[in-house]
Amino acid sequence: MKLLIVEDEPKTGQSLRKGLTEAGFLVELATDGLSGQTRAVSGEHDLVILDVMLPGRDGWQVLAAMREAGLQQPVLFLTARDAIEDRVQGLELGADDYLVKPFAFAELLARVRTLLRRGSPMPQDTVLEAVDLRLDLLSRRVERNGQRIDLTSKEFALLELLLRSRGEVLPKALIASRVWGINFDSETNVIEVAIRRLRAKVDDAFQPKLIHTIRGIGYVLEAREP
Repeated sequence: MKLLIVEDEPKTGQSLRKGLTEAGFLVELATDGLSGQTRAVSGEHDLVILDVMLPGRDGWQVLAAMREAGLQQPVLFLTARDAIEDRVQGLELGADDYLVKPFAFAELLARVRTLLRRGSPMPQDTVLEAVDLRLDLLSRRVERNGQRIDLTSKEFALLELLLRSRGEVLPKALIASRVWGINFDSETNVIEVAIRRLRAKVDDAFQPKLIHTIRGIGYVLEAREP
C-alpha cells in the first residue's frame, strides 16, 4: 500500500513517514500544498494523510482537487484545527476521517488501516470466528465453546466490528461512528459500558480472553493467554 503525507511541519512529517514505513507502507512526503496537490491528483496513492494549514494551497483545496479529478482514495485530515465547523467542512468536501493534533501514533495507524480496509471489497464471509468464538451473520447467532450467547443488536454490531478488525486497535471515535453512527463524546461512557457488557457475555466465563483495552486509545480483539 502506498501512502502520501502532505505536512509542512518537518518534525511531524518525518516522524509520520518513519513510523508508517516501519509499519510496512510505502510512504511519500510532500511539504507544501502545491506539491501535495500535484502528487495527490496523480492517483498513485492508496490513501492521503493531509494537513489543513499548508503553504501554497490549503488542505481543503487539495482535497477538492482530488474529488474534482474523480479520485476516491480515502483522505485522513491531520490538523490542529478542532472546531466542529472545520470537521464538517472536511467531511462535506469528501474527507473520510479527521484526527486532531496532538495524537497517538497507534491511533493514527489504526485509522489508516481501517480506512484502507474500508476501501477494499467488503468481505463475503457470513461466519466470523476467533478461537472458539463464532458469529453467524445470516442466523444472527453467536456461540463460544459451543454455548449460545444472546446479544442485543448493538452488542452484535460491536462484536462484528471487533471480529472483522481482529488484531487491530480500534479507536473509540471509530467504534462510535461505525456502531452508533455518532461522533465520539469523551464525556460519555457509552462505549465503555457496551464493551463491559459484551465482555461479560463472551469473555468472563471463557479462556483465553479476547477483548482487550488499549489504554488511552481503544479496544482490540485478539487471543491472549492468561
